[in-house]
Amino acid sequence: MTDGLYGLGWGAVKMLPEPAAEALFRTLADQVWKRRGKSVLRLESNLARVVPDADAARLAELSKAGMRSYMRYWMESFRLPTWTPQRIKASIRVDGVHHLTDGLDSGRGVVLALPHLGNWDLAGAWVTTDLKVPFTTVAERLKPESLYDRFVAYRQGLGMEVLPHTGGAAFGTLARRLRSGGLVCLVADRDLSASGVEVTFFGDTARMPAGPALLAQQTGALLLPVTLWYDGTPVMRARVHPPVPVPGAGTRAEKTASMTQALADAFATGIAEHPEDWHMLQRLWLSDLEPRGEAP
Repeated sequence: MTDGLYGLGWGAVKMLPEPAAEALFRTLADQVWKRRGKSVLRLESNLARVVPDADAARLAELSKAGMRSYMRYWMESFRLPTWTPQRIKASIRVDGVHHLTDGLDSGRGVVLALPHLGNWDLAGAWVTTDLKVPFTTVAERLKPESLYDRFVAYRQGLGMEVLPHTGGAAFGTLARRLRSGGLVCLVADRDLSASGVEVTFFGDTARMPAGPALLAQQTGALLLPVTLWYDGTPVMRARVHPPVPVPGAGTRAEKTASMTQALADAFATGIAEHPEDWHMLQRLWLSDLEPRGEAP
């Protein structure tokens, strides 16, 4: 059923007139928000950390806007395969792009690290169509397998090389792409595995993946944080932040921890500025994962 629904999305939604698609997905967002399911409640809980002075009414307002932003992501993603290069270029405005282009021109290779903000697929499509730069990314293996295949085919259709996220198997391929001066893009604001790096994020401890920092250390590639947001118009905004430097001293683990914390700080800046565009509907902070005993 899940696979069929996604297939329907990519098959039918892209055929709707754009105003109809926008209205449909806004209605879906509002209906999901009104049901107050686990995803909406988790989103509000996460937003409460981002905006700690928000009262219940403000959090409800943010979560409603957040669901609309999340559904806009899906509406755009279902329609992206039909967009022309001109439409993709007109749909995003990027600040700080010189950090990316200068890094690629230097031949060092570049790692772009993003949180779950805005529409990262649209940003990737812009890179492949406007900058005409291919890149490599990884995708979590989804169940059923046919659904994973749909996502891979969708992203490959946008010009991305997609590797399965199966342990460390993808790391060697990513490193080779970077050593040849290529581009790697990774969504990097959540990693609950044992290999995740603990960072301070909005005042509490979370885990984020070590991969971006390790790749930069081992290959000499630039590590660039990127944040995305919607500004109330059809155009999505993006910011390429300055490079995260590799510390001059310390063990590999210490350097990785420092660089991953720098990524977390850049992500937090973008999320705090546009909390409604952070699509984090899962548990993130370690304190939210710990079992709680019954109250006395």
